[in-house]
Amino acid sequence: MSHIFDVAVIGSGPAGSLAAYQLASKGLSTVLIDKESLPRYKTCGGGFVFRGRRNLPFDISDVVEREFYQIHLYFDRDDLVLTTEREVPVISMVMRDDFDHFIVNKAIEKGAVLKEGHKLNKLSFGEAITLHTDQGDIMTKMVVAADGALSPTAKLAGWSETRNLIPALEYEVEVSPEDFERLSSEVRFDVDSIPYGYAWSFPKKNHLSLGVASTRKARIDLKAHYRAYLDKLGIKEVISEKAHGFQIPVAPRTDGFFRNGVFLIGDAAGFADPITAEGISNALKSGSLVAEAIAQSEGDVSLAGARYEELLKEQLLPELNTSLKVAQWFYGQKKIRNFLMKKYGDRFISAMTDVFIGERSLPTDLMASLKKKIKELVY
Repeated sequence: MSHIFDVAVIGSGPAGSLAAYQLASKGLSTVLIDKESLPRYKTCGGGFVFRGRRNLPFDISDVVEREFYQIHLYFDRDDLVLTTEREVPVISMVMRDDFDHFIVNKAIEKGAVLKEGHKLNKLSFGEAITLHTDQGDIMTKMVVAADGALSPTAKLAGWSETRNLIPALEYEVEVSPEDFERLSSEVRFDVDSIPYGYAWSFPKKNHLSLGVASTRKARIDLKAHYRAYLDKLGIKEVISEKAHGFQIPVAPRTDGFFRNGVFLIGDAAGFADPITAEGISNALKSGSLVAEAIAQSEGDVSLAGARYEELLKEQLLPELNTSLKVAQWFYGQKKIRNFLMKKYGDRFISAMTDVFIGERSLPTDLMASLKKKIKELVY
């Protein structure tokens, strides 16, 4: 009889590799499957907020290129710039090929089996689940789908598309030494540099990660807004640049995260933060939660699914739902937002930074509080 793994994890990004690490650490036979050969480049700005870093079970200093204790939030009004600073690195810069592969190796150290270069073509359901890959069949009791925004596994398992996928364009840019020295000292977000969204400048070890993202699906010339952002940053010479277009799921699926022994985590589930579009920290969180649920179930697949949904409702979905409402207001009500930012911006960015570093969560009554504040100001 073919070997049957307890769990097969599809996708070796942060969500999948940490899930594999946690599952293997708990004594479950785990196979980590990726269609690519590792390490592989992954399109991502690479800004990793401290709340994700502080909850990792190991140190990642070896793959952190830069740390920033201060962030700057610019608006299209020249007189509106918000700054916040903390004693911990609010954002750590990583290159995803190094970062993801680092966690994969941690999972292997715990006993996870890596199968790279295995493209999943089909799922067959029976007493066990058979993964039909282009390199052969793999059998498992449960499947964790961590294969990103496109998630072929979710489609093969029967999920329809209910997430909100927003367009983004990211460039790895080499600029002149003068421009790099000038721009490498700060992490900045430029709100409204693209309609209903923002641009970002993330300094890495020897280049900049620059990008634009909109929170709406309307037709937008991302390249034109990126070029305008280069002008805004005062970049006169681009020595080299590599463009990467992608989609970011910034709203959770509405039709559940478990069915027929398959669990969805990370971008496959739609767990990127709706305000910032940062997905690494919530990907890691969901990877830990699914491992906890599966370990607690003692092999009972249905119980594991119910427990995972329960943990999500307790620890992740409430904040995501609040963040989604805030994002709709923040990017859709520009005049009101700027008015409030002018008066309360320092408090806003301080509170959001506390969320980024894991000192607090977004309150579920935040939108009610905002509406109350607006009424007080108007009347």
